[in-house]
Amino acid sequence: MKFHEPARDVTEQSRTANTDHTGRANRNGHTDRDGHTDRDGRAEPPADLKQEVLRGLGGVSGMVYSALPVVVFAATVPFIALPAAISAAIALALILGTYRLWRGERLMPALGGVIAVAAAGGIAASTGSANDFFLFGIWSSLALALFTLGTVLARRPVTGLVWNLLHGNSHAWRQDPPSLRVHDLATLAVTAVLAARFVVRQWMYLADSTTGLAVADTVTGFPLTVVAVLVIVWAFRRTTRRLVAPDGPATGPRG
Repeated sequence: MKFHEPARDVTEQSRTANTDHTGRANRNGHTDRDGHTDRDGRAEPPADLKQEVLRGLGGVSGMVYSALPVVVFAATVPFIALPAAISAAIALALILGTYRLWRGERLMPALGGVIAVAAAGGIAASTGSANDFFLFGIWSSLALALFTLGTVLARRPVTGLVWNLLHGNSHAWRQDPPSLRVHDLATLAVTAVLAARFVVRQWMYLADSTTGLAVADTVTGFPLTVVAVLVIVWAFRRTTRRLVAPDGPATGPRG
């Protein structure tokens, strides 16, 4: 047995050295094997950006949950009184919002749908028109489209601001023309989606079609949002490859 002791001692020393090296690396803030921490100790965004962006929007299930109260309203309002249809939509939104919070989803995506349905119901109840249930969403789309377009015109496209925030708000991304260009394109894609939602739903509103409004709200919601997410993820990845080194250090002053 004594002949094996030196080999065992060497193995133990090697393990200790590896452990000490890993500990020093973690204390110094270097990126670990899974890439969770950068040199400054900041949390790096997850590798799967598409899933993270979708998660920020509530995920695929969140988009479905947001559409259900609208579908219930449009399906019930031809057969029951307007206040009852509004109450049914708000009640379903509350149930779904509570369920999403119970599942541990983020607060804003979970409650955002409840707030939107409540605002839409309040407008419809005040005017007495079923079509006015969709006014909040119609004009919100226009307002957001103008806002995102304004960030491009101001040379601060909102997708770039979000990317920089996720990376510690420490990269000079606006001083890098290719990065600024891809975020101009990504933000303009978001603007186009919001503008399309406004145009189609406003068209249905002027046509006085409650069913058409419900269909337009659903069709211009989830599919177009997925397209916008794909463009945003493309811009995020292009910028990350250009500005973030493998060990994740910041590059230049804040953008």
